[in-house]
Amino acid sequence: MALLAVESLSRRFGGLTAVDNLSFEVEAGMIHGLIGPNGAGKTTTFNVISGFYKPSDGRVIYDGRDISGMKTSAIAALGLVRTFQATTLFHELTVAENVMVGCHLTADIDLLSVIVGAKKQKQAESLARVEEILAFMELSPLAQESCANLPHGLQRTLGIAVALASRPKLLMLDEPFTGMNPEETRHMMGLIRQVRDSGVTILLVEHDMQAVMGLCDEITVLNFGSLLAEGTPEAIRANPQVVEAYLGTPV
Repeated sequence: MALLAVESLSRRFGGLTAVDNLSFEVEAGMIHGLIGPNGAGKTTTFNVISGFYKPSDGRVIYDGRDISGMKTSAIAALGLVRTFQATTLFHELTVAENVMVGCHLTADIDLLSVIVGAKKQKQAESLARVEEILAFMELSPLAQESCANLPHGLQRTLGIAVALASRPKLLMLDEPFTGMNPEETRHMMGLIRQVRDSGVTILLVEHDMQAVMGLCDEITVLNFGSLLAEGTPEAIRANPQVVEAYLGTPV
């Protein structure tokens, strides 16, 4: 059974249909790409899956459970976690403190508990989790650095580290390579493979076709909110409909 199944999904905004009767599946253990020209409906699809929008029609099944229309916090607590095109970090906090914020879904620590010194075991577990994630994402030397001082590529890396703190089963990455130079892109590709190899399934939206083709096991292509094609990177690269959608001319 697929870890994620999008079934006949539609999302309308007034008279505009942004996603139209879309179905696709993401298998556990895969890096799955969701691509398409600008305006194809990729971000809207992400927003419906992760609970920011309710579907107009259709269902989202995650890990055998219908999560359609659930709150984002409830979906994240089930292990489906997403990042965003723009980094959503606390720039006034350190790198380690940002990752600690990401632990809140599983740590069950509130401010009062910290003040009165309760739940010390869970606090210690969270601190250990932060150290583990920083090492995994190669951020340990920057643990006490202010987030505001990080270059763009490292801020994107930290964004993924924060998402990993909530122990996702499925991590949705929204354009993780935006604004990166080739060296940063190669490094991020390696980190994403590392995340997948640790047991986390990846679904990503991305415009960098070189990164998508070099990273994904399976690709779903959207155009005007509908499914255009699915397959391996090799099959997608050779699909004339995909080439036409991106280039505007038939091949």
